[in-house]
Amino acid sequence: MLVLTGVVGIVFFLFQGFGDPARLILGQTGDSATIHNIRKELYLDRPKWKQFVLYVNDISPVSIYSREEIRQKNLKGWFTGTDKFRVGIKLPYLRHSYQSKREVLQILTEALPGTALLALAAIVFATAAGIGLGVLAAVKQNTWMDTSAVFTSVLGISAPSFFSGILIAYFFAIVLGQYTGLNLTGSYFEYDDYTGQKYLSLKNLILPAFTLGIRPLAIITQLTRSAMLDVLNQDYIRTAYAKGLSKNIVIFKHALRNALNPVLTAVTGWFAELLAGAFFVEYIFGWRGIGKITVDALDKLDFPVVMGSVLVTATLFVLINMLSDILYRVVDPRVKTH
Repeated sequence: MLVLTGVVGIVFFLFQGFGDPARLILGQTGDSATIHNIRKELYLDRPKWKQFVLYVNDISPVSIYSREEIRQKNLKGWFTGTDKFRVGIKLPYLRHSYQSKREVLQILTEALPGTALLALAAIVFATAAGIGLGVLAAVKQNTWMDTSAVFTSVLGISAPSFFSGILIAYFFAIVLGQYTGLNLTGSYFEYDDYTGQKYLSLKNLILPAFTLGIRPLAIITQLTRSAMLDVLNQDYIRTAYAKGLSKNIVIFKHALRNALNPVLTAVTGWFAELLAGAFFVEYIFGWRGIGKITVDALDKLDFPVVMGSVLVTATLFVLINMLSDILYRVVDPRVKTH
C-alpha cells in the first residue's frame, strides 16, 4: 500500500504540471465557455490538494460519490447511501483519454493481454534456456562450455533491450527476412486483406519475446550456475552418489530442486519487470501492448492514458512480487512466512 500510495502521488503531481488539459483536449480553437466546462469536469477549477483527493477517490476501489456522478462517469460497482453521498466498491475510474475520449481503463484492458503474452513468452524462454545453460555450466565447470555460458550471460546483461531489439529486428526481419519469414512489426493478431477477418499470428511474438528475454536469461543462467555449484558441494550430494544413484537423478532431482530458490526469485522478479519494462521492445516491433499504448500516448500528450498505465503496471508489479513470496515456501519448505 505504501508503494502504491507513493506511485499515485508522484504520478499525479508530475503530470499535473504539464500543459493545460482543457487545451490538450480542445486544441487552440476551443471557446472560453467550452474550456470552462471541461476544466470544471476535470476539477481543474479547484485547489491542487482537492484535485488530488478527488483523483484518489476516482482510482480507489472504495469511493464516495453522488448519484449524479455515478451516472455521469458510468461507474461500474455496488453503491449504497443517499442521493448526495453514496459509498461503494467499484472498478478504478482512470478517467478518459484526451484524444479518443474513451475510458482509459478500457484502453488498458484491451492492451494488457498483449503485454502479458509477450512477458510470459519471454520469461518462459529465459527460464528454460537459462536453467539449462546454468546447469550445464555448473556440471561442466572450468570447461569451454562453462566459459561460453558465462561469457554469453555477461554479454546479455550488458546489452540494453532497445539496442539489442534494433539489431535483432534488422538482422532477422530485414537481412534474413526471406529465410525466417518473420515480420519487422506486428502484433499477436492480424487482419486478412480480403475478408478483413481477425486471426491469431504468433510468429510475430518470436522476435520481441527473444529480445525481451535476453537479459533475464543471462541473470537466470548465472544464478543457476552459482546455486548449482554451491549445492553440488554439499554432503548429501556426495551421499547420493555413494548410494549409487545416477548422475541425472542426483543433478535434476536432488541438486536442482534445492538450487531453485534464488532462481525463482529472479524469475518472479523479472516477470514483474518485463510487464513494466516492455515499453521500448513493444514500440520497436509494433507489438500492441501497454508499452506501445503508453509511448503513443506520451507522443500525443494524452496524460490520462500515461497515468493509468503507470498505475496499472505498478499494481501488477506489487502483486507479482507478493506472489513470489508465497511461492518461496512451495519450492523450499524451509522458508517460513510470518
